[in-house]
Amino acid sequence: MSDDHSRASYARLPRDEAEAVAMQTELAGCVVVADDDTPIETIAGLDIAYDKDSDAAVATAVVLRRSDLAEIDQAVVRGVSDFPYIPGLLAFRELPLLLKAIEALSVTPDLYVCDGYGLTHPRRFGLACHLGVILDAPAIGVAKSPPHLPVEAPGSARGEWTPITASGETVGCALRTQDGVKPVYVSVGHRRTLTSARDLVLELAPRYRLPEPIRAADQLGRRRLAATE
Repeated sequence: MSDDHSRASYARLPRDEAEAVAMQTELAGCVVVADDDTPIETIAGLDIAYDKDSDAAVATAVVLRRSDLAEIDQAVVRGVSDFPYIPGLLAFRELPLLLKAIEALSVTPDLYVCDGYGLTHPRRFGLACHLGVILDAPAIGVAKSPPHLPVEAPGSARGEWTPITASGETVGCALRTQDGVKPVYVSVGHRRTLTSARDLVLELAPRYRLPEPIRAADQLGRRRLAATE
């Protein structure tokens, strides 16, 4: 699958729910669950904030330097989501604006962290997988809410985790990033293993529950959305 083909064919919006499900099912086979040799020195956090009174949304991408978590780039894109909210198909609602925010960056990040799921998805193809496959870039999903799958709470200490399984397959984990706070839910998006994804998320969350790239993108989006209200 060439870059041009993937971007043109799979970044577009499907005509209906059935086509969206078919696209996810096909693309799920393109996900690579393996750590490659790409040095991870810059990391982009991605987020979308929605206006509560309209269909308007703000997509944000914030790039941090891994070594000291300093911000080195950011982009904000305003727009309207043209695909309806349908459980399991969130990527089609959020990807168009997120890709525009990524294109507006002046640097190309080594890895993307999405506010959402990757393999922890009914068809093993959540937002982080979709983005990673389209860009052919390392991507990780970090969700704030538990998936619709059974998962035991990890121990209360930072770094403790429990697996998320589906049909006998480990598709993610619940990870405690700070002592005594709610866990986050980590899953592979593309070109990472769950072990490396979990370790990196913990590294990126030295002080708060959320990893810093997502936290920075979330805060930027909220500020920009509030400025228009």
